[in-house]
Amino acid sequence: MEQKKYFFAVDLGATSGRTIIGNITDGRFSLEEVTRFPNNLIEQGGHYYWDIYALYFEIIKGLKEVARRGLEITSIGIDTWGVDFVLIGDDGAILRNPRAYRDPITFDAMDDYLRHVVSRKEVYDITGIQFLNFNSIFQLYAMRREGNSALSCATKILFVPDALSWMLTGNEVCEYTIASTSQLLDPRTKQLDERLLASLGLTRSKFGRMVQPGTVIGVLTDEVQRLTGLGAVPVVAVAGHDTGAAVAAVPAKDEQFAYLSSGTWSLMGIETKDAIISDLSYERNFTNEGGIEGTTRFLKNICGMWLYERCRLEWPEEVQKLSHPELQGQAMTVEPFRSLINPDDQMFAAPTSMIQAIQQYCRQTGQPVPETPAEICRCIFDSLALRYRQVFTWLQEFAPFQLDVLHIIGGGSLNKYLNQFTANSTGATVLAGPQECTALGNIMLQAKAAGLVSDIWQMRQIIADSLDLVRYEPQDKEIWDKAYDKYISITSKQ
Repeated sequence: MEQKKYFFAVDLGATSGRTIIGNITDGRFSLEEVTRFPNNLIEQGGHYYWDIYALYFEIIKGLKEVARRGLEITSIGIDTWGVDFVLIGDDGAILRNPRAYRDPITFDAMDDYLRHVVSRKEVYDITGIQFLNFNSIFQLYAMRREGNSALSCATKILFVPDALSWMLTGNEVCEYTIASTSQLLDPRTKQLDERLLASLGLTRSKFGRMVQPGTVIGVLTDEVQRLTGLGAVPVVAVAGHDTGAAVAAVPAKDEQFAYLSSGTWSLMGIETKDAIISDLSYERNFTNEGGIEGTTRFLKNICGMWLYERCRLEWPEEVQKLSHPELQGQAMTVEPFRSLINPDDQMFAAPTSMIQAIQQYCRQTGQPVPETPAEICRCIFDSLALRYRQVFTWLQEFAPFQLDVLHIIGGGSLNKYLNQFTANSTGATVLAGPQECTALGNIMLQAKAAGLVSDIWQMRQIIADSLDLVRYEPQDKEIWDKAYDKYISITSKQ
């Protein structure tokens, strides 16, 4: 029997965070949640901020609990959402809580930058990153444009997971996967692009040294060791971007697969050796984000369960009390494909009422208006599955290999109805699981840094051996083909 090696994963999302202990023993993994906490968005002075000190406090709290239990951890790894960053002054202090990507300052910044500084096509040709107004490049431009004093005084700019690692170790790095979300990185050179930095009045020296996932950043500072009761534990630069960590945990048997990271956002893509940057990928707004072991995650963002989650908050209390399976089961009893929407239409980005936005879309496209929670839920699930087909079809055109398997990972992998719909719609075999893919990827990359696994395929084999994937085979092809034709007809009107 092998001695258990424990790894400490910090998994931070835009609404909550967790600390998790994982171990790999006899070729299998296990996970245990240590702490869970909110990640509160702070609104002040017309801006939105993250409380970086509160996140640091929660990490320390989790590490204290590990020490209290007497567990000896091998290393620590941190993953977070993308694009946001922390500004550090020349005295080694954080200058201000970091702006959050939902800050309204970016609303017009992207168009202004692309119109007056660097053209849209040139930015895409350099980075291969899809255009979202909150990408780091546009946040930095907006801050420079407003004369932001923290940015003017900053000597270092650290992306959120790198900033938290710096708070633990005192060492500054720029981890590759999180840097790729900024729209400042050239995936061919795997470095931040000097031209784009110069367009913002920045230099490469403002950022830490570029490191790949699996690199040891340093060990806990004397201060953190004293606060936690732990020793000089290494902190590893895992895939700092949570999607990068999640995709690293896809239990695929070979390279010929697509993935759907299903949650509030759905991210559908493939893993490739090189970035795919072309006129067609530009037209369809696909993105090339950094993966592990030099790979590229070629993917497209799709508005996922955000639609359902927002509607659920608006429904009467008696509906909110229903479990997800109960409510979704009711949706399966209503007429399918009665009303369809494009989940990625701009009107669903941040409406005052999601229910009213869905109903308005249906009115504008001459469809029956869904009224009941079951009708609205069915409209969302049907539409998501058909949007997945559209993106999956595009991926088949781009992929340098045959695509007939789709791995669904994340919280959405538990949604049996949408999983089956996705198999029916795409015509692909769907393999659902694991749910805890982000934490798993984080821990597996720590295990690689510790020498327990050799590469991504051994990581994936351990994950596949440790759980039972749920398999969904396509059904009702003719029905779904007809529904897809209807979907294309309706969505092309908007």
